[in-house]
Amino acid sequence: MAPSEHIIVIGAGSTGTAIAYDLALRGFAVTVVERGEVASGTTGRNHALLHSGGRYAVKDMESAVECRQENLILRRIAPGVIEPVGGMFAALDDVDEAYLPAFLRGCAEAGIQTRRISGDEALRLEPNLNSAVRVAVQVPDGVFDPYRLVASFAASAQAYGAKMLTQCRVIGFIVDGRSVAGVRVMDDVLGREVEVRGDLVINAAGPWAARVASLAGVSVPVLPSAGVMVATDHRLCKMVINRLRSPGDGDILVPQRATTLLGTTSWTTEQLDPVAVPRDHILKMIGEAAKLVPAVRQTPIKTAFSSARPLVSGNLEADGREVSRGFQIFDHERRDGLGGMLTVAGGKTTTSRIMGQQVGDRICRMTGREIACRTADVKMVPYYRFAVETVRKPARVGVMAP
Repeated sequence: MAPSEHIIVIGAGSTGTAIAYDLALRGFAVTVVERGEVASGTTGRNHALLHSGGRYAVKDMESAVECRQENLILRRIAPGVIEPVGGMFAALDDVDEAYLPAFLRGCAEAGIQTRRISGDEALRLEPNLNSAVRVAVQVPDGVFDPYRLVASFAASAQAYGAKMLTQCRVIGFIVDGRSVAGVRVMDDVLGREVEVRGDLVINAAGPWAARVASLAGVSVPVLPSAGVMVATDHRLCKMVINRLRSPGDGDILVPQRATTLLGTTSWTTEQLDPVAVPRDHILKMIGEAAKLVPAVRQTPIKTAFSSARPLVSGNLEADGREVSRGFQIFDHERRDGLGGMLTVAGGKTTTSRIMGQQVGDRICRMTGREIACRTADVKMVPYYRFAVETVRKPARVGVMAP
């Protein structure tokens, strides 16, 4: 592959915008195409947890370590986005207490800072916590604003020359021989089909990545795992409260702005537009969360919503709870004989920056360039500087009307 000058990124969630920022900062020309607005897919409908890595420390060490590292970096580079509230894993019964040794060992192995506290101290810190709490462990969880984080990545990419084309649905690929040379999109602002040509296309469409890849005649093992979350009308806890056990349904409460997000269920789904919000899942979230914070049952519900996680699994019938939260980069030239295209899938919003870094490193190797990643050290542009291009200009670099 010749050195790339123009890279097209499909998807403006946390993964796509983090990739765009990394590449733009390294000096590549970048165009992001997004069928909706930034953060309008999975990223904008997650539970806003800046992971310490604690939830994965027992069964998914790679993800635990990545989350711990990226937690510290995002606190440093994303001003106005992160609220460092802290987190607590609380044990309510014998099963929870039996999980404690493995949890502490896993956190120690992952390098996650922990502080074991008594039930009485846990109640002093979180008065709404179930009074049956026996023991708890504090971890450095945090909370982020999903839109502001994505807008910060996008604004930072724009500051280094990236173009953000929202309301542009990918409807096909431009293929020259056995290499992708761009994408065909339906520009819903102009109301017409346009071509966006580039040297490399990166598919970062989250749970829609498999559908996007199929437009180019290739496949990726993306397992969309849906989950329902419930938002209460009050902030019921000061810090993120987790049940001290293996991740399960309704075992986390996340304070976010003036609400508390209760999460989450998990099931595999092919229905993405929209993802269903089953009533029984809502009731389960309330019932399980109330075991940790009884006041949940007396608190008005503001809304319930759902999203699909883009998990990577060779077994598309697998239980989403058992699939790693790690990410993979698929090189379609090596995998399928189709050059000019990569797919990035899996991961979490907490790990979006490192996903961008690894994609940038891969592209530098592909193009023979030696450009170091700087996203871990450069403070991002504030989210409010992100500018949506509301008026289309017919003459645009890399974009040609048919």
